[in-house]
Amino acid sequence: MAQPPAASSTKPYFLRAMYEWCADNGYTPHIVVTVDANTRVPPGYVKNGEIVLNINVSATKDLRIANDALTFSARFSGNPFNIYVPVGAVKGIFARETGQGMFFERGETQPAANANATSAPPDEPPKPPPAPTGIKRQRPSLKIVK
Repeated sequence: MAQPPAASSTKPYFLRAMYEWCADNGYTPHIVVTVDANTRVPPGYVKNGEIVLNINVSATKDLRIANDALTFSARFSGNPFNIYVPVGAVKGIFARETGQGMFFERGETQPAANANATSAPPDEPPKPPPAPTGIKRQRPSLKIVK
């Protein structure tokens, strides 16, 4: 009997849904990204190996949230920059105004059924274990990106 095809990751679908929820409610969506060799972000804005990016329609050009990566153009200190963020590098997405959103646990990039696939997992630095459920997360500090 043939096995069903391996399911794709749910993470990009959650990212698109949260982005749409923010837009529908007039909120500004931000993503928290772990910066590694696979990400293309302005290095001057990276702190402790992470960057928070405003992905609102007014802050980005040609935003695309695909199943493998987020891509868009944005201005940093008036200079244009092409952003490339693998889905596996996104730690969370939230609304700036409320702090509501989704944060992902380590390893949510690929489903267990796809763990033995031929493609190599993205190189990510070790992350601290996630806070247990029920504990209020501290709101990330944000900078206005122009």
